[in-house]
Order: sequence, then structure tokens, then C-alpha cells
Amino acid sequence: MKIKIVTIGVYGFDETSFFDALNKAKVDTFCDIRNRRGVRGATYAFANSKRLQARLAELQIRYIYRKDLAPTETVREKQIAADKATKTVKRKRTELGEAFIEAYNTECLDGFNPQSLLDELESDAEVVALFCVETAPEACHRSLVADKLANTFDLEVEDILP
Repeated sequence: MKIKIVTIGVYGFDETSFFDALNKAKVDTFCDIRNRRGVRGATYAFANSKRLQARLAELQIRYIYRKDLAPTETVREKQIAADKATKTVKRKRTELGEAFIEAYNTECLDGFNPQSLLDELESDAEVVALFCVETAPEACHRSLVADKLANTFDLEVEDILP
């Protein structure tokens, strides 16, 4: 099975453009790697878990949730501290802090067996989307997961941006 990985965040999209982007990329499996599967505010209500799963089902896109790939509160605190130090607003962040990357690798990726994700996919899976919220993949842990999968299995990765 040769799959392609795409990454997508919700910020910067509206509901129509978000789902259009998934269709255009031919995503057949959507992997939610958020800790909290909700987004504050009406603008991104479509990305709240129940609504998101219902819309994906209508589009015949499979949904899987991998909480083991979500940063823990301890890891998230490292990024909050880095953002505070650089006076960066979360939604304007363009890169992850070194302390976050190190902590995420230690707490999440070191114990992650990439094959376990592939084993969870249906046999006809071709394009898997890794989903979190940040606009820029470089500002989100999904880029770290995508790199691990790409390096382990020599997979192509494409970032979908608004």
C-alpha cells in the first residue's frame, strides 16, 4: 500500500473551502490528531468533532482519531511559553519552538509506532490527511508526524493551505 500524506489545519479556511480542499486533494481518510476536538467560535464550528465527522461521512471520507499523536498539556505548555517569550499570538505562529519539538518527540513520537497508523487504515486508503488547527504546518505538530511517516515509509507529503 503506497499512500500519500497531506496535512491540513482549519485556521484560514471557511467550511466550504475546507471540504473543497479535502476533495481536491482526493483525501479518503481523515486523521484527527488534536487533543481537544473542538474549536472555539462560530467561524470554525464545522471543525468540532461531531459536525466534522458527520460532514466527512457525507463526503465518504473515513475518520480516525489518534489522541496518542496529540501533544500533552505538558508539551503544549512548552509552546505557550515560547509564544509568550516571542510575543506571538497562537494563530499567527509560523514555527514551533525548539522546546516544544523536543518535548513532543520525547513524549509522543518516540513511543509512536508508525506502522500502527498504517494498520488502522482501510486497504484501499490512498490519501490520508493529518489534521490539527494551525494554518502553517511548520507551526503545528502535524508536520512532525508527517515527517516521521514520510521518513519511515518514504511517503510523499503535501501541505494543504488556505
